[in-house]
Amino acid sequence: MAPITEVEGRRLVLSNLDKVLYPATGFTKGEVLHYYATVADVLLPHLRERPVSFLRYPDGADGEVFFTKNVPPGTPDWVTTVEVPRSDGPARMVLVQDLPSLMWAANLVAEFHTHQWLIGDPGQADRIVFDLDPGAPATIMHCCEVALWLRERLAADGIEAYVKTSGSKGLHLLAAVRGASSEQVSEYAKTLAVEAEKAMPRLALHRMTRSLRPGKVFVDWSQNAARKTTATPYTLRARPEPLVSAPVTWEEVEECRAPDRLAFLAPDIEPRVQEYGDLLAPLLDPAHAARLP
Repeated sequence: MAPITEVEGRRLVLSNLDKVLYPATGFTKGEVLHYYATVADVLLPHLRERPVSFLRYPDGADGEVFFTKNVPPGTPDWVTTVEVPRSDGPARMVLVQDLPSLMWAANLVAEFHTHQWLIGDPGQADRIVFDLDPGAPATIMHCCEVALWLRERLAADGIEAYVKTSGSKGLHLLAAVRGASSEQVSEYAKTLAVEAEKAMPRLALHRMTRSLRPGKVFVDWSQNAARKTTATPYTLRARPEPLVSAPVTWEEVEECRAPDRLAFLAPDIEPRVQEYGDLLAPLLDPAHAARLP
């Protein structure tokens, strides 16, 4: 029988706690739940008021992986759900607002992916994101070069960028913005991606064309579209090891000399939070939000 636990007054049924979800390390579902409980204080602020898409992998990282955007069947009535506008008609999605909701969602075994806008004003973007994706033999070290160029380019427009690992092969740059729609942010992001390619033609690429990507870093500006989502800070990823989309310092980016220097597993995150706090906390402060030029 699955154990029942109580989290802040909410009863949760937690299942298959001994199930290995990350075959390369033997990391279990119970350890996944423990990880999310440990990082809840820094993760939840990045989830609140943002409809969540779940990339589920209930049988582990080497099993079936599938997206769930709508409210999953069996969602408890105390989990907040909201109507979200879509081009094909409104849909209901989950908001992960508190620790009980987070632990319920973690029990689904899923990556968390969120939009660059808040449910209170889905017509306005509050973040800009660049997903830097290396095409082999390029690595995250090449992403670091592009990230540093983008940081300076954004700074020239009065926008302060922050960085995290994707939890896979690359990096995500994020900045807080205001007063612009997702379409306007997407156009601006594309402009900078094109500029990056012109400035670093042997390294950066703004087009998704697969044949062009080997050895280059794809500067994916398209995730700023209102319909798209990006891996939330601190989410675990469905990889052979329990890799995390982890905030990093710019010093770590500047000093990266090997790909594994920017690969962080679940057990690495609590000590980092104790040392640095939430490196992405400024994204949550409206005072840090910049207007696009």
